[in-house]
Amino acid sequence: MTDQEQHPFAELRFGIPIYTVAEAARHLGVPESTFRAWSHGYVRQQPSRKPVKGNAFVTTIAARKGQPVVPFVGLVEGMVAAAFRRAGVSLQHIRTALRILEDEIGLEHALASRRLYTDGGRILFDYAKKTDDDELAVVVTGQRVFTDVVKDYLARIRYAQDDYASRLILPVTVRPLIEVDPKRNFGRPRFINSGAPVAAVLNRFKAGESLVSIAADFDLDSSDIEDVLRAALPDAA
Repeated sequence: MTDQEQHPFAELRFGIPIYTVAEAARHLGVPESTFRAWSHGYVRQQPSRKPVKGNAFVTTIAARKGQPVVPFVGLVEGMVAAAFRRAGVSLQHIRTALRILEDEIGLEHALASRRLYTDGGRILFDYAKKTDDDELAVVVTGQRVFTDVVKDYLARIRYAQDDYASRLILPVTVRPLIEVDPKRNFGRPRFINSGAPVAAVLNRFKAGESLVSIAADFDLDSSDIEDVLRAALPDAA
């Protein structure tokens, strides 16, 4: 029995840190400083004014310095935050949206819940209309559903029977090429088509092997590897 199989599925997703802040940021294609603000909060000093504080809203688990702190559910929450930021929502309004969603949905980790996908657009549309919140309104349409930018991100989440995220197709490539699954490869990114670990493929490329030979060995298309290389090693492909 592997270490992964010894843990209940809920614990694998919520209770076990898998990623460092740097790794989580890289998997989502956002700056490390941005993900750190999401996961640890921030304090900004301003001359002659009170410090501006922002609370963390991405789940982390305390660990020794340099060790992983972000569980799978935190990575999912981060991807939804990235979708909202891409749609033009500020951090302050993301926190507002999270509070509204958690209050309305009535559960923790609302950003990783299937109900965000099914009911979130309606909830935020009704709130934005009631409060004239133009910034939150940019993530929903007049049909009370999420805009395409947010919807495309949410469509990359797969859910378990408990309605919480169980697998995530990473947004660093436009095409759905790599995923993370806490039950497989210890939550490390892998190619969807063949299951090959992304790290193994990248290491072979860094060692100077040709795309053709790497693709043959891992049962992948060269174009898929090229797309992942552009995302992971922008100067290499």
